[in-house]
Amino acid sequence: QVQLVESGGGLVQAGGSLRLSCAASGSIFSINTMGWYRQAPGKQRELVAAFTRGGSTNYADSVKGRFTISRDNAKNTVYLQMNSLKPEDTAVYYCNALIQKTGWYGPDEYWGQGTQVTVSS
Repeated sequence: QVQLVESGGGLVQAGGSLRLSCAASGSIFSINTMGWYRQAPGKQRELVAAFTRGGSTNYADSVKGRFTISRDNAKNTVYLQMNSLKPEDTAVYYCNALIQKTGWYGPDEYWGQGTQVTVSS
């Protein structure tokens, strides 16, 4: 099996910073894509930042210049450094990955359990 385990959420004042981590574990042959989504109350889940299969990065317009996604391939881990946080960044943040399991046909999509980020004004 494959698991995504997130950490690093919490409560922070506006203007502050947080760093999220997501580690993938299990029978992993390769990770095609990996990134972060978020879902605020009453809103749809949206892409925050992600690495594409080619290794480039995508960011939501609302976080460009404030958030940075990075990864450690040796640890199958992706990070999200969030700076200059705003109250509208408050949401549950989910790790997402498209992973090819060892000895399995085709990649499957996986989600983490979610971590709450709350930004107070």
